[in-house]
Amino acid sequence: MDIELFNYDLPEELIAQSPSKERDHCKLLVVNKTNKTYEDKYFYDIIDYLSFGDVLVRNNTKVIPARLFGIKEVTNAHVEVLLLKDLGNDIYECLVGNAKAIKVDSVINFNNKLKARCIKVKEEGIRILKFEYQGIFFEILDEIGNMPLPPYIHEKIKDKNDYQTVYAKKEGSAAAPTAGFHFTNELFNKIKEKGIEVYDVTLNIGLATFRPVKVKDTSEHIMHSEYYEISNDVAIALNKAKKEKRRIIAIGTTVVRTLESNFNKFNEFKEDKDNTSIFISPGYQYKAVDALITNFHLPKSTLIMLVSAFMGREFTLECYKHAVKEKYRFFSFGDSMFIHS
Repeated sequence: MDIELFNYDLPEELIAQSPSKERDHCKLLVVNKTNKTYEDKYFYDIIDYLSFGDVLVRNNTKVIPARLFGIKEVTNAHVEVLLLKDLGNDIYECLVGNAKAIKVDSVINFNNKLKARCIKVKEEGIRILKFEYQGIFFEILDEIGNMPLPPYIHEKIKDKNDYQTVYAKKEGSAAAPTAGFHFTNELFNKIKEKGIEVYDVTLNIGLATFRPVKVKDTSEHIMHSEYYEISNDVAIALNKAKKEKRRIIAIGTTVVRTLESNFNKFNEFKEDKDNTSIFISPGYQYKAVDALITNFHLPKSTLIMLVSAFMGREFTLECYKHAVKEKYRFFSFGDSMFIHS
């Protein structure tokens, strides 16, 4: 499809620069994709649209301070590094600014405790770096690293936890699963008291989720892979819900990609640790997910394509047009949609 089919006009002032003061007080557009209707609510109202026996699935990945600034040995060139994926043995796939300066065996110093050597050069500014450090790696990152905020957010966050969900647990992401920002522990307690089940999966967000689409024909876009995990207990619970025809509700597009990848692989939910490069766009038939909680996404992004595959491209753009008219806040720190049938 032509990438322009997923474009829309967005005034810059609607791009949220900071999180809501109270997480669950943001706006919520409740969308019935079958009836093609929508209504304006607040996020705390979502409990009214959840029913006994529903299953909420959330991504418990935790964002690491993955943005580092260093100096290349010998030339003293300034280099920015974004950690994308842990490849094991202190080796990371990284997106590197000033990438032309970093070739195989180039060494980048970040401070007296941390440096990295390039062991492989890939396209699009990607480098494979082997890190050397004194102490504990994640403690060093907490000390010198920066939270990898998207480029459209120009304000600095006051608290690193503002760019985490309240259920963030497993460190490894270069971006947050932002649909989960709107939940509070108190809201989860109310949800569970209503007889709604809540389960965690993990997808470590990397380049696939936030890389812009640079091709005119969407079929030519190549997704980078991201690592996911589903436990045996969660797989059993999801299969039971599916068999009993109870709704499986994904909190965010990363959960969608995890569940659909897993279901496509096994034709059921199954314990797994794997990488996925699934690209969901119109024409895709959803098999795992029945409803979706998600933020408002960038024009011409893979995420708006994923939503369009779920509820139809034209209706998606109609809902986005309404959100613009009603001055919803967009993107990572923005407002939310609940899409059901």
